[in-house]
Amino acid sequence: MSFWKNQNVLVTGADGFIGSWVAKTLVEKGANVVVIERDIKKKSCIDLQGLRGKVTAVQGDIIDYAIIERILNENDISTVFHLAAQAIVGTAGRSPLSTFESNIKGTWTILEACRKSPLIKRLVVASSDKAYGTHKELPYREDQPLLGIYPYDASKVCTDVLSRCYFQTYGLPVAVTRNANTYGGADMNFSRIIPDAIKHILKGKEFEIRSDGKFKRDYMYIKDAVDGYLLLAENMDRDGIRGEAFNFGSGETISVLDLFNKISELCGKKAVPKVLGTATGEIKEQYLAIEKAKRLLGWEPKYSLEAGLKETILWYQKFFEEMDA
Repeated sequence: MSFWKNQNVLVTGADGFIGSWVAKTLVEKGANVVVIERDIKKKSCIDLQGLRGKVTAVQGDIIDYAIIERILNENDISTVFHLAAQAIVGTAGRSPLSTFESNIKGTWTILEACRKSPLIKRLVVASSDKAYGTHKELPYREDQPLLGIYPYDASKVCTDVLSRCYFQTYGLPVAVTRNANTYGGADMNFSRIIPDAIKHILKGKEFEIRSDGKFKRDYMYIKDAVDGYLLLAENMDRDGIRGEAFNFGSGETISVLDLFNKISELCGKKAVPKVLGTATGEIKEQYLAIEKAKRLLGWEPKYSLEAGLKETILWYQKFFEEMDA
Protein backbone atom coordinates (compact mmCIF):
# COMPACT_ATOMS: atom_id res chain seq x y z
CA MET A 1 0.00 0.00 0.00
CA SER A 2 1.26 3.48 -0.87
CA PHE A 3 2.64 5.59 1.96
CA TRP A 4 0.42 8.38 0.65
CA LYS A 5 -2.88 6.49 0.50
CA ASN A 6 -5.54 8.68 2.22
CA GLN A 7 -2.92 11.14 3.56
CA ASN A 8 -4.20 14.73 3.77
CA VAL A 9 -1.63 16.91 2.03
CA LEU A 10 -1.37 20.64 1.30
CA VAL A 11 0.73 21.57 -1.74
CA THR A 12 1.44 25.29 -2.10
CA GLY A 13 2.45 26.36 -5.59
CA ALA A 14 0.41 23.58 -7.23
CA ASP A 15 -0.74 26.01 -9.92
CA GLY A 16 2.91 26.27 -10.94
CA PHE A 17 5.32 23.87 -12.59
CA ILE A 18 6.98 21.81 -9.85
CA GLY A 19 4.04 22.02 -7.46
CA SER A 20 1.64 20.68 -10.09
CA TRP A 21 3.87 17.64 -10.67
CA VAL A 22 4.08 16.98 -6.92
CA ALA A 23 0.30 17.31 -6.58
CA LYS A 24 -0.31 15.07 -9.62
CA THR A 25 1.98 12.34 -8.26
CA LEU A 26 0.35 12.50 -4.81
CA VAL A 27 -3.12 12.19 -6.35
CA GLU A 28 -1.94 9.15 -8.32
CA LYS A 29 -0.68 7.63 -5.07
CA GLY A 30 -4.06 8.06 -3.38
CA ALA A 31 -3.50 11.18 -1.26
CA ASN A 32 -6.19 13.76 -0.52
CA VAL A 33 -4.55 16.87 -1.94
CA VAL A 34 -5.46 20.46 -1.11
CA VAL A 35 -4.01 23.32 -3.16
CA ILE A 36 -4.13 27.09 -2.79
CA GLU A 37 -4.53 29.40 -5.77
CA ARG A 38 -3.78 33.12 -5.51
CA ASP A 39 -4.60 34.22 -9.05
CA ILE A 40 -7.39 33.18 -11.38
CA LYS A 41 -5.67 32.07 -14.57
CA LYS A 42 -7.21 31.08 -17.87
CA LYS A 43 -5.34 27.81 -17.62
CA SER A 44 -3.02 27.05 -14.71
CA CYS A 45 -0.80 24.01 -14.32
CA ILE A 46 -3.63 22.45 -12.30
CA ASP A 47 -5.61 22.37 -15.54
CA LEU A 48 -2.65 21.38 -17.71
CA GLN A 49 -2.04 18.37 -15.44
CA GLY A 50 -5.72 17.36 -15.43
CA LEU A 51 -5.99 17.97 -11.69
CA ARG A 52 -9.10 20.16 -11.68
CA GLY A 53 -11.76 18.21 -9.79
CA LYS A 54 -9.17 15.78 -8.39
CA VAL A 55 -7.82 18.20 -5.78
CA THR A 56 -9.49 20.56 -3.32
CA ALA A 57 -8.66 24.08 -4.52
CA VAL A 58 -8.85 27.04 -2.14
CA GLN A 59 -8.67 30.63 -3.34
CA GLY A 60 -6.17 32.61 -1.30
CA ASP A 61 -2.64 33.82 -0.74
CA ILE A 62 0.11 32.07 1.22
CA ILE A 63 0.92 35.31 3.03
CA ASP A 64 -2.59 35.26 4.61
CA TYR A 65 -2.10 33.48 7.94
CA ALA A 66 -5.84 33.06 8.60
CA ILE A 67 -6.38 31.24 5.29
CA ILE A 68 -3.43 28.88 5.85
CA GLU A 69 -4.58 28.13 9.40
CA ARG A 70 -8.11 27.41 8.15
CA ILE A 71 -6.86 25.11 5.37
CA LEU A 72 -4.71 23.10 7.79
CA ASN A 73 -7.49 22.73 10.37
CA GLU A 74 -10.50 22.16 8.14
CA ASN A 75 -8.73 19.56 6.00
CA ASP A 76 -6.87 17.73 8.79
CA ILE A 77 -3.59 18.33 6.96
CA SER A 78 -0.69 16.17 8.18
CA THR A 79 1.81 16.93 5.39
CA VAL A 80 2.75 20.19 3.68
CA PHE A 81 4.89 20.71 0.60
CA HIS A 82 5.66 24.42 0.49
CA LEU A 83 6.67 25.05 -3.12
CA ALA A 84 4.94 28.37 -3.82
CA ALA A 85 7.32 31.17 -4.74
CA GLN A 86 8.00 33.93 -7.20
CA ALA A 87 10.58 31.82 -9.01
CA ILE A 88 11.73 33.91 -11.97
CA VAL A 89 15.16 35.45 -11.41
CA GLY A 90 14.56 38.34 -13.83
CA THR A 91 11.22 39.22 -12.24
CA ALA A 92 12.83 39.19 -8.79
CA GLY A 93 15.43 41.68 -9.98
CA ARG A 94 12.75 44.02 -11.34
CA SER A 95 10.30 43.54 -8.47
CA PRO A 96 12.15 42.64 -5.27
CA LEU A 97 9.42 43.69 -2.81
CA SER A 98 6.72 41.39 -4.22
CA THR A 99 9.31 38.61 -4.45
CA PHE A 100 10.33 39.07 -0.82
CA GLU A 101 6.71 39.16 0.30
CA SER A 102 5.84 35.95 -1.51
CA ASN A 103 9.04 34.03 -0.86
CA ILE A 104 9.94 35.20 2.66
CA LYS A 105 6.68 36.27 4.30
CA GLY A 106 4.90 33.38 2.58
CA THR A 107 7.41 30.98 4.13
CA TRP A 108 7.18 32.30 7.69
CA THR A 109 3.39 32.26 7.42
CA ILE A 110 3.41 28.59 6.43
CA LEU A 111 5.97 27.74 9.12
CA GLU A 112 4.03 29.46 11.89
CA ALA A 113 0.69 27.96 10.87
CA CYS A 114 2.29 24.50 10.81
CA ARG A 115 3.88 25.12 14.21
CA LYS A 116 0.45 25.90 15.67
CA SER A 117 -1.21 22.84 14.10
CA PRO A 118 -1.11 19.66 16.24
CA LEU A 119 -1.63 17.43 13.18
CA ILE A 120 1.45 18.38 11.14
CA LYS A 121 3.88 15.46 10.88
CA ARG A 122 6.06 16.58 7.98
CA LEU A 123 6.81 19.80 6.11
CA VAL A 124 9.06 20.04 3.06
CA VAL A 125 10.16 23.54 2.06
CA ALA A 126 11.71 24.39 -1.30
CA SER A 127 14.87 26.46 -1.14
CA SER A 128 17.17 26.52 -4.20
CA ASP A 129 20.72 25.97 -5.37
CA LYS A 130 20.70 29.75 -5.95
CA ALA A 131 20.84 30.24 -2.16
CA TYR A 132 24.49 29.14 -2.18
CA GLY A 133 25.61 32.17 -4.19
CA THR A 134 29.18 32.32 -5.46
CA HIS A 135 31.67 29.79 -4.08
CA LYS A 136 35.18 29.03 -5.24
CA GLU A 137 34.71 25.39 -4.28
CA LEU A 138 32.22 23.40 -6.37
CA PRO A 139 30.04 21.38 -6.36
CA TYR A 140 27.92 22.99 -3.64
CA ARG A 141 27.67 20.91 -0.46
CA GLU A 142 24.93 21.27 2.15
CA ASP A 143 27.43 22.34 4.82
CA GLN A 144 28.64 25.36 2.81
CA PRO A 145 27.42 28.84 3.80
CA LEU A 146 24.49 30.40 1.93
CA LEU A 147 25.89 33.46 0.16
CA GLY A 148 23.08 34.37 -2.25
CA ILE A 149 22.92 38.17 -2.56
CA TYR A 150 20.74 38.89 -5.61
CA PRO A 151 17.00 39.35 -4.89
CA TYR A 152 15.76 35.86 -5.81
CA ASP A 153 18.83 34.19 -4.31
CA ALA A 154 18.53 36.21 -1.08
CA SER A 155 14.84 35.35 -0.76
CA LYS A 156 15.73 31.67 -0.90
CA VAL A 157 18.48 32.14 1.70
CA CYS A 158 15.80 33.54 4.02
CA THR A 159 13.39 30.70 3.18
CA ASP A 160 16.10 28.17 3.96
CA VAL A 161 17.27 29.73 7.23
CA LEU A 162 13.75 30.38 8.54
CA SER A 163 12.78 26.75 7.94
CA ARG A 164 15.76 25.36 9.82
CA CYS A 165 15.20 27.97 12.54
CA TYR A 166 11.72 26.53 13.14
CA PHE A 167 13.20 23.07 13.58
CA GLN A 168 15.95 24.21 15.93
CA THR A 169 13.68 26.48 17.99
CA TYR A 170 10.35 24.66 17.99
CA GLY A 171 11.15 21.12 16.82
CA LEU A 172 8.95 21.55 13.75
CA PRO A 173 9.30 18.45 11.53
CA VAL A 174 10.64 20.34 8.53
CA ALA A 175 13.35 19.71 5.94
CA VAL A 176 14.62 21.81 3.06
CA THR A 177 15.30 21.01 -0.59
CA ARG A 178 17.94 22.79 -2.63
CA ASN A 179 17.21 21.81 -6.20
CA ALA A 180 19.20 22.28 -9.36
CA ASN A 181 17.48 23.90 -12.35
CA THR A 182 14.43 21.69 -12.86
CA TYR A 183 12.80 21.10 -16.24
CA GLY A 184 9.97 19.11 -17.77
CA GLY A 185 6.55 19.38 -19.37
CA ALA A 186 3.95 21.87 -18.07
CA ASP A 187 6.52 24.56 -17.28
CA MET A 188 4.78 27.64 -18.63
CA ASN A 189 7.53 30.06 -17.58
CA PHE A 190 9.06 30.52 -21.00
CA SER A 191 11.73 32.81 -19.59
CA ARG A 192 13.45 29.57 -18.55
CA ILE A 193 15.89 28.28 -21.12
CA ILE A 194 14.59 24.76 -21.73
CA PRO A 195 10.90 25.43 -22.45
CA ASP A 196 11.80 28.64 -24.29
CA ALA A 197 14.41 26.94 -26.47
CA ILE A 198 12.02 24.08 -27.28
CA LYS A 199 9.30 26.59 -28.19
CA HIS A 200 11.57 28.60 -30.49
CA ILE A 201 13.05 25.55 -32.18
CA LEU A 202 9.70 23.83 -32.76
CA LYS A 203 8.23 27.05 -34.17
CA GLY A 204 11.28 27.79 -36.34
CA LYS A 205 12.15 31.06 -34.60
CA GLU A 206 15.60 32.39 -33.72
CA PHE A 207 16.51 31.87 -30.07
CA GLU A 208 18.52 34.41 -28.08
CA ILE A 209 20.96 33.41 -25.33
CA ARG A 210 21.28 36.29 -22.87
CA SER A 211 24.71 35.18 -21.54
CA ASP A 212 27.83 34.35 -23.52
CA GLY A 213 26.61 30.76 -23.75
CA LYS A 214 29.36 29.44 -21.48
CA PHE A 215 27.45 29.56 -18.19
CA LYS A 216 27.28 26.04 -16.74
CA ARG A 217 24.32 24.64 -14.84
CA ASP A 218 22.97 21.41 -13.38
CA TYR A 219 19.61 20.45 -14.98
CA MET A 220 17.36 17.89 -13.26
CA TYR A 221 14.28 16.27 -14.80
CA ILE A 222 11.03 16.94 -12.98
CA LYS A 223 10.28 13.27 -12.21
CA ASP A 224 13.58 12.98 -10.35
CA ALA A 225 12.75 16.16 -8.41
CA VAL A 226 9.32 14.81 -7.41
CA ASP A 227 10.90 11.55 -6.23
CA GLY A 228 13.22 13.62 -4.04
CA TYR A 229 10.40 15.64 -2.49
CA LEU A 230 8.31 12.59 -1.68
CA LEU A 231 11.21 10.51 -0.35
CA LEU A 232 12.24 13.37 1.92
CA ALA A 233 8.73 13.65 3.35
CA GLU A 234 8.42 9.88 3.78
CA ASN A 235 11.62 9.81 5.83
CA MET A 236 10.84 12.85 7.99
CA ASP A 237 10.42 10.82 11.20
CA ARG A 238 14.02 9.53 10.99
CA ASP A 239 16.85 11.06 12.95
CA GLY A 240 19.18 13.07 10.76
CA ILE A 241 16.43 14.15 8.35
CA ARG A 242 14.38 16.76 10.21
CA GLY A 243 15.96 20.19 10.23
CA GLU A 244 18.33 19.24 7.43
CA ALA A 245 18.81 20.58 3.91
CA PHE A 246 19.25 18.26 0.93
CA ASN A 247 20.65 18.93 -2.53
CA PHE A 248 18.84 17.33 -5.45
CA GLY A 249 20.41 17.51 -8.89
CA SER A 250 21.60 15.50 -11.87
CA GLY A 251 25.23 15.27 -10.79
CA GLU A 252 26.24 16.68 -14.20
CA THR A 253 26.80 20.10 -15.73
CA ILE A 254 26.35 21.50 -19.22
CA SER A 255 26.88 24.92 -20.75
CA VAL A 256 23.93 26.93 -22.02
CA LEU A 257 25.15 26.70 -25.61
CA ASP A 258 25.71 22.94 -25.43
CA LEU A 259 22.26 22.54 -23.86
CA PHE A 260 20.65 24.48 -26.71
CA ASN A 261 22.49 22.35 -29.27
CA LYS A 262 21.33 19.17 -27.50
CA ILE A 263 17.69 20.36 -27.55
CA SER A 264 18.01 21.30 -31.24
CA GLU A 265 19.39 17.85 -32.05
CA LEU A 266 16.61 16.05 -30.13
CA CYS A 267 13.96 18.21 -31.83
CA GLY A 268 15.36 17.03 -35.16
CA LYS A 269 15.92 20.58 -36.35
CA LYS A 270 19.14 22.45 -37.03
CA ALA A 271 19.01 25.74 -35.14
CA VAL A 272 21.68 28.35 -34.43
CA PRO A 273 21.08 30.67 -31.47
CA LYS A 274 21.96 34.36 -31.28
CA VAL A 275 24.39 34.85 -28.38
CA LEU A 276 23.83 38.29 -26.81
CA GLY A 277 26.31 38.24 -23.92
CA THR A 278 24.22 40.78 -21.98
CA ALA A 279 23.23 38.78 -18.86
CA THR A 280 23.97 40.44 -15.53
CA GLY A 281 23.52 39.34 -11.93
CA GLU A 282 23.96 35.65 -12.70
CA ILE A 283 26.55 33.20 -11.41
CA LYS A 284 28.70 31.62 -14.11
CA GLU A 285 28.85 28.09 -12.72
CA GLN A 286 26.47 26.24 -10.41
CA TYR A 287 26.14 22.56 -9.67
CA LEU A 288 25.38 20.37 -6.68
CA ALA A 289 26.90 17.52 -4.71
CA ILE A 290 24.11 14.96 -4.21
CA GLU A 291 25.88 12.40 -2.01
CA LYS A 292 23.89 13.33 1.12
CA ALA A 293 20.54 12.54 -0.53
CA LYS A 294 21.98 9.30 -1.89
CA ARG A 295 23.35 8.26 1.50
CA LEU A 296 20.48 9.24 3.79
CA LEU A 297 17.44 8.91 1.52
CA GLY A 298 18.53 6.33 -1.02
CA TRP A 299 17.69 8.87 -3.74
CA GLU A 300 19.48 9.26 -7.02
CA PRO A 301 18.45 10.65 -10.42
CA LYS A 302 16.98 8.06 -12.77
CA TYR A 303 16.88 10.23 -15.90
CA SER A 304 19.85 11.28 -18.01
CA LEU A 305 19.66 14.74 -19.58
CA GLU A 306 18.87 13.19 -22.97
CA ALA A 307 16.08 10.96 -21.61
CA GLY A 308 14.51 13.85 -19.68
CA LEU A 309 14.71 16.21 -22.64
CA LYS A 310 13.11 13.64 -24.95
CA GLU A 311 10.06 13.36 -22.67
CA THR A 312 9.94 17.13 -22.27
CA ILE A 313 10.07 17.80 -26.01
CA LEU A 314 7.27 15.28 -26.63
CA TRP A 315 5.11 17.07 -24.02
CA TYR A 316 5.59 20.47 -25.69
CA GLN A 317 5.09 19.07 -29.20
CA LYS A 318 1.69 17.76 -28.14
CA PHE A 319 0.88 20.98 -26.25
CA PHE A 320 1.67 23.27 -29.20
CA GLU A 321 -0.21 20.99 -31.63
CA GLU A 322 -3.32 21.22 -29.44
CA MET A 323 -2.90 25.00 -29.08
CA ASP A 324 -2.61 25.44 -32.86
CA ALA A 325 -5.47 23.08 -33.70
